[in-house]
Amino acid sequence: MVEREQVEHSDQVVDALDARLLLLLTDEPRLGVLECSRRLGVARGTVQARLDRLVARGVLTGFPPALDLAAMGYGLTAFAVLEIAQGRRQEVCDGLAAINEVCEVHATTGQGDLFARLVARSNADLQRVIDSIVDVPGVQRLSTSIALSTPVPPRVRPLLERIR
Repeated sequence: MVEREQVEHSDQVVDALDARLLLLLTDEPRLGVLECSRRLGVARGTVQARLDRLVARGVLTGFPPALDLAAMGYGLTAFAVLEIAQGRRQEVCDGLAAINEVCEVHATTGQGDLFARLVARSNADLQRVIDSIVDVPGVQRLSTSIALSTPVPPRVRPLLERIR
């Protein structure tokens, strides 16, 4: 049996009902508030208040659709470690954000300064994306790795299941 607990982040607390609500919306993001309340066995107003609180505290940041980038023609995923000139992080991040195939960027510790997830249509297209990244002012060095598969996709379910 999973032990119930509360996860605290600063002044934010996600309780068992919040976790159950978030799991429900993770599985079926198109559910309405009324259907969520029915499935959770609580009042509609309770569900709405919980959602409003989770949004206000920054726990719930939106309801984007789950997209299969390969089905959209971007069958190649790569990860890039970037070394950048000191003091140019924001400028570099702004430049990376302007490249459509850069899906996310993280400031990191370790050998590189930034870690980015990229998508491309082919190896030749990846070369074009890499060339665009290298052209961003402040990027000094770039090292890429191509993803062969994704055995553990992005997930939050295990964290929520610990709470409920």
